[in-house]
Amino acid sequence: MTVRSIVHDLGGMFSAPGDPSVTAAIGAFLRRLDPAPRLLGFGEPMHGEESFVLLRNQVFRFLVEHEGYRSIAIESSCLKGILVDSFVRGADHRSLDDVMQHGFSHGFGESRANRDLIEWMAEYNRRREPDEQLRFFGFDAPIEMTSADSPRQALTFLDTYLRTHLDEQDLPCTPDRISALIGDDDRWSNPAVAMDPAQAVGATHEAVELRLVADDLMTLLASQAPRLVDEGTRDEVWEAELHGRVATRLLSYHAGMAENSPRRITRLLGIRDTLMADNLSALVQREADRGPTFVFAHNGHLSKGETHWDLAGLHLHWWCAGAHLGLRLGDAYTVIGGAVGEAPGHDIGTPPPDSVEGRLFAVGESCLVPAAPVARRIGDVEKRADPSGNSTYFPLDPAGLGELDAILFVRRLDDAGT
Repeated sequence: MTVRSIVHDLGGMFSAPGDPSVTAAIGAFLRRLDPAPRLLGFGEPMHGEESFVLLRNQVFRFLVEHEGYRSIAIESSCLKGILVDSFVRGADHRSLDDVMQHGFSHGFGESRANRDLIEWMAEYNRRREPDEQLRFFGFDAPIEMTSADSPRQALTFLDTYLRTHLDEQDLPCTPDRISALIGDDDRWSNPAVAMDPAQAVGATHEAVELRLVADDLMTLLASQAPRLVDEGTRDEVWEAELHGRVATRLLSYHAGMAENSPRRITRLLGIRDTLMADNLSALVQREADRGPTFVFAHNGHLSKGETHWDLAGLHLHWWCAGAHLGLRLGDAYTVIGGAVGEAPGHDIGTPPPDSVEGRLFAVGESCLVPAAPVARRIGDVEKRADPSGNSTYFPLDPAGLGELDAILFVRRLDDAGT
């Protein structure tokens, strides 16, 4: 069986993103899965290409209208995403421009396709009861490429929530003590720490005490959860748990930034992806009674194996969020990895014939195909090594095809996105 015959018999072809054949192929793929996933991932091979974000929008709309999906999570700050979710549900009345500016991290609020998604979700929800409304979630840590947020927002939210509902004597310290331990927020978000661990504050006595405070607050929240749900709502407790997760992982991240070792960057990447997995696991549990969740991020976060990244002369490898999710959710987690043949706008030329992309390129059309039969029949191929003008571009790794459930291959991207 050739790759072409696998696509013909088990997959589906389409001419370009936007073609209705894309969602027809997605639907056929999902119908072959037993059990149906509770979390469906769609990975992009690089950031900065609007075509994949538009494809995501097309697929999500299909999933909502035909497969019962009621929520989407994207690779953006989980704390900033709360604003976007409030907006699409009609609970926040600020302008769309303001939501796009303040509701996304990594510059993703500048994406026209992301704006289109939020507009569509808000319009969809206007005609729906709350239980049927679509929900939006960020699932990433409040971390940028060269810096990480202060723990103030997360810790203050959790402490305030517990202080409002429980006896103050049960809390580990006062709000003033937390604020004093945090100090100047700029110390935490200092971008110079990325290159100089000596400037990090994550190993100071104050930071160590904050980690104990965060742990005590989370223990108190967990021990009192039945009472808190009974007196309030599950959503309120869930949001408090989210802030607690962020606080504890963020403090661990800052401690890692203070390390001066060859494993420093790998450790930081692993902490970030662990929080991603924690957030998505909690989201799946929260949405269980409403429907499955669709998640969109870079392939390097969603595949079910170890991620490898060659960056500035370093070979980095860590267990990504998808690896944790595969372990926790089993067959309830399914991931479709995005791939590209040619992308002139990103200086990506015709793929070498002896690469995975080269074999798929030879099919002659863009396609969606199950990954396992391709991995078995693709023959002797190597990881694509031709240059790219996009540093976030990850080609398909022949050795990692088993870490994907399907491949969505776009044969050619004519224009680079923003």
